[in-house]
Amino acid sequence: MDIRRVECLDGLRGVAALWVLIGHMMILTGFRLPLIGKPDLGVDLFILLSGFLMMYQYRLRAGSEDWDAPGTWAAFWTRRFFRLAPLFYVTLAAALIAGPSIYADRVAIDSFLGQALQPADRYTDASLTNIVMHLTFLFGLLPEYAFRTPLPDWSLGLEMQFYLVFPFLILLGRRIGWIPAALVAAGGGVAIALLAGAAGLDYPMPSFLPLKLQLFLAGMLIAADPGESRARLWWRLGAAMLLAAIPIGGDQDLLHFAVRELLVFGFFALVHWRSLGVIGWVSRLLGSQPFYWLGELSYGTYLIHLLILQPVAAAVIGQFGIGLGAAGRFALTGAIVVPATYALAFVTYKLVELPGQRLGKAMIKRVAGGSTPRALQTVPEKIAAP
Repeated sequence: MDIRRVECLDGLRGVAALWVLIGHMMILTGFRLPLIGKPDLGVDLFILLSGFLMMYQYRLRAGSEDWDAPGTWAAFWTRRFFRLAPLFYVTLAAALIAGPSIYADRVAIDSFLGQALQPADRYTDASLTNIVMHLTFLFGLLPEYAFRTPLPDWSLGLEMQFYLVFPFLILLGRRIGWIPAALVAAGGGVAIALLAGAAGLDYPMPSFLPLKLQLFLAGMLIAADPGESRARLWWRLGAAMLLAAIPIGGDQDLLHFAVRELLVFGFFALVHWRSLGVIGWVSRLLGSQPFYWLGELSYGTYLIHLLILQPVAAAVIGQFGIGLGAAGRFALTGAIVVPATYALAFVTYKLVELPGQRLGKAMIKRVAGGSTPRALQTVPEKIAAP
């Protein structure tokens, strides 16, 4: 693997965000297709990419960062906080303000489609406790707050939990080896998840890290050492697919199982076999300029789309009702929502995301005594965050 650049990453991030957007459009317009209508699978792809990217960036910085030093951990946590928090805080404020209106839209949608109504508190809870839980990213730990805004933010709390434990996963992997460390960590995650279930903790979404840790770990294993032997690569692939097969954290039907395995295998192929024929062509395509921008706007697209989608879907239903079939509702809603979402994602990328990343780097530089390590100057701060 050429560690300098993995060109398919940008496109895969963009594809994952678009998958989530289209899947939610299908749910809210009543137009269903297999596979693409499952937005949770798009989130699984995000999680896999996130695990890979954190290990990838660790390897890029390995020669200039001491991961035995708590200061390196603090720099890592600061980078990740300022990558996620600025735009999240902006969209969280918008979601809390618009929550009652969006809930009314969601009631209209679910009533029309004959779907179970969503709990009102998920959209309308502007209590201080709920706000504090979200500002601190602790909401994913508690079932009653894990899914309590109009945003698809449950996965952000999950992501922050992964960042919290990532330095310890690195230390464990360096001590006992990456594959044994991944299997040990996954086993611990399964045990904690089972104990949480036995204690009556019922998460409405898999926002608790032990429920999804295995996918983060699978992504980490795909980021193999450059120049590693072919036999060792096969062992890593087998271990990653084994981790993805662990039946916890969301739907466990045959379709979801098969797709998760294909995601792991396909991503592995794009990373490690990208010099081969069609695989190479797909990898280059995913690294092309249009897919690059899909990737750059993926985080904003993920966070923003439901704030636009639910009012638009409700308006389409209110205007046309049964006079427009499910396919028509989907097409009309998409014609409005997709360009509006990506336009707003572009604006917030320029005005919120990039300034937030610069602020994080400035804080690290200040703490480091006025000089930015070369690794921080050359490594892009991208993330496959959901």
